[in-house]
Amino acid sequence: MHYLDYAATAPLRPEAREAMLAQWDLVGNPSSLHTAGRAARRVVEESREQIAALIGAKPGDLIFTSGGTEADNLALKGIRAAGEKRRVLISSIEHHAVLDPAQALTGCQVEAIPVDCLGRVQVDILEQMLDDDVALVAVMWANNEVGTIQPIAQIADLCKRRGIPLHSDAVQMLGQLDLDVAGVPSVALSAHKVGGPVGVGVLVLDRSLAVQPLLHGGGQERDVRSGTVDAAGIAGFAAALAAPVVDVQPLRDALIDGVQRVVPDAVLNGDPENRLPHNAHFSFPGCPGDALLMLLDAAGIAVSTGSACTAGIPQPSHVLMAMGAPEGLARSSLRFSLGWASTQADVDALLAALPGAVERARRAGLK
Repeated sequence: MHYLDYAATAPLRPEAREAMLAQWDLVGNPSSLHTAGRAARRVVEESREQIAALIGAKPGDLIFTSGGTEADNLALKGIRAAGEKRRVLISSIEHHAVLDPAQALTGCQVEAIPVDCLGRVQVDILEQMLDDDVALVAVMWANNEVGTIQPIAQIADLCKRRGIPLHSDAVQMLGQLDLDVAGVPSVALSAHKVGGPVGVGVLVLDRSLAVQPLLHGGGQERDVRSGTVDAAGIAGFAAALAAPVVDVQPLRDALIDGVQRVVPDAVLNGDPENRLPHNAHFSFPGCPGDALLMLLDAAGIAVSTGSACTAGIPQPSHVLMAMGAPEGLARSSLRFSLGWASTQADVDALLAALPGAVERARRAGLK
């Protein structure tokens, strides 16, 4: 199989596997006071320090979670519940891990921050939207579909001057480019996007922020998140993040050039310059994205459709729709994403299979 879906999940890195195997052979609850428990706690705290150092955070600001989705939920629901302000502003291209918790909030008004045709948040409009009743602003660091990177430092400064908490889902940004979370009070991260294990994430939460917990129990993580932490998984997360970074941008650029060569009418979505280095997102006019995905899958190539699928019914990409794309293009998109084990052979296989798959998918779309 040629795997081009690293933005969905990355293969487990050998460094993470080794770190986890070492912990799986041991026993001990990190909250226990005996020798085995203290040894497990040492692994957790050393990993916390290692991850914090790699992202420019204070170790005490890291709250371990079950993944990016829990981190996003804890930030949105927890920060909102800790205050009385009513307005929550979120970018119109957020991942559903932010969109859906925002819509689930009660007693508040959720408003969308618009983006331009490249998927960039319109900061000038955001500035006009801010007032004393805004409880929280949420803008993802980089988009999971089209790869556009947002001006988070500028947005963070804007929110700080107004005394408004900013939450940023940085799940896609982590491990792709240098990530320095200093100055951003709330940031969600996930291990499995960087070659760590599934089921481990982090909410970087500034201690100055008031937050209500979602889970009540032992209060293991700063009394904000309860539940026995996964020492082995956390060690795997730290090891994966510390592993040597593989520069896939030249390979990604070759993929973009190749797709535009073999399918000349393919439309590259997102910011052509300020985008994640592993991401290439295209719309193929007249070509249902789900049909194209399955045809490529049959050829041994794993990619992702840009559309969400609800109850088995393909939906147009809300990201592309927010960017002003016609519904037809929003239904015809695919995301190709590379990572630490990607090779030229993966790209070559895609380029060989893509023209025929596009032709067949277009014929299917006409029926």
